Amino acid sequence: MKLVQNVVRSRRAQARLVEELAKQGPLEPHRYRVGVYFADGKVNLYQLRQWYKPLARLAERHPVLVLSRASGAALALLDEAPLPVAYVRRVADLERVIHEQDLHVVFYVNQNSKNFQMMRYGRRWHVFINHGESDKMYMTTNQFKAYDYALIAGDAARARLDKVLWDYDFDKRAIPIGRPQADHYLDGRALPYPADGREVVLYAPTWEGDRGAAAYGSIASHGVDLVRALLATGRHRVIYRPHPRSGVVDEAYGAANREIVRLIEQANAGDPSAVHVFDQGKDLGWQLAAADVAIVDISAMVYDRLAAGRPLLITRPVSPQAQVDTGGYLSACEWLDAADGSSMLARVDEVAHDPQALERLGYWVERYFGDTSPGVTTERFHAAVDHLMAEWERFAALHATDPDIDEHDAEGEAAEQSDDIEVD
Repeated sequence: MKLVQNVVRSRRAQARLVEELAKQGPLEPHRYRVGVYFADGKVNLYQLRQWYKPLARLAERHPVLVLSRASGAALALLDEAPLPVAYVRRVADLERVIHEQDLHVVFYVNQNSKNFQMMRYGRRWHVFINHGESDKMYMTTNQFKAYDYALIAGDAARARLDKVLWDYDFDKRAIPIGRPQADHYLDGRALPYPADGREVVLYAPTWEGDRGAAAYGSIASHGVDLVRALLATGRHRVIYRPHPRSGVVDEAYGAANREIVRLIEQANAGDPSAVHVFDQGKDLGWQLAAADVAIVDISAMVYDRLAAGRPLLITRPVSPQAQVDTGGYLSACEWLDAADGSSMLARVDEVAHDPQALERLGYWVERYFGDTSPGVTTERFHAAVDHLMAEWERFAALHATDPDIDEHDAEGEAAEQSDDIEVD
């Protein structure tokens, strides 16, 4: 029955996709120079969403096309992405788009195994841009070597990779660009609360995790007492943005999450001018830039906020099984230990206004992202792509007399015969 349901669901998605692609219209031939290859389903679209705005800005100088292999992701992209989308479910579809366009650079945001179906095509640069910056093991995988180039955040990323990648030409292949997403955190948007002098505190915890080593979530250990204390001061405004999976494993964790939401609703009812925010939106950025202080768990949110260069507290996990990296930023960050509400509130106030803490923060911001002045990281991103385009032109001239090659992937066609049903 599940197989039949999957087939029906897949066919419905394919039918809807045909309709949406018809609305978009045919792609202009030979227009796109940059491709963004995404082989995952919609469950992992968060990896690409954070690149929407930087890529849309890049498209003003180098037209960008998203190549999606999964119907669910393609449907979502057609609905929400600020870029044109090509649905390339089969290798034959992929080859058609490659031959109709002039892709000089192809970006990858993750390490999906289907990336290799795209990477077999030469005469273009394959570039890993990742979907975040952190000190996780994922950030040091030897798979970096599979790409012609990698766009990395800064010195910390290079030092991290230098420990594990042998015989890798960092000067040529690892290009530091900072965090271009940070230039779009606000983008001139109106905030959902007034500028009334309240100190804005972003509390963005992760979920409880599915194993002890990843038990980084703080909602049950820190969250309720912390938020209650912040709401009671009358001088703070809370933006609460929990991970959407909070409580899926541990009901007590879910109950603590619901209690925080209830406290926020209660505080807003008692004082409508407080405008505390329970944030469940897809868009992440304005919260990171607007908050005077951010409190996050060990997660990618640490580095997303670090790129904003503003006061930051990391909750210290209470589980003895939780694995905490002893190198990098977490070796010298500002920790928030689980305690009573008044103690945690005092720690928030301390970090928000401590010159020495701000000085330490500045060092790590520079180490991870370089110059974070507005617009600088976008300029570095564009300069990196301009460099790759110039290198493409140089090599194209060197190989101008080379004969054409047959890039048809017969093996890829055979492999996809057993993978025709795509459900996401």
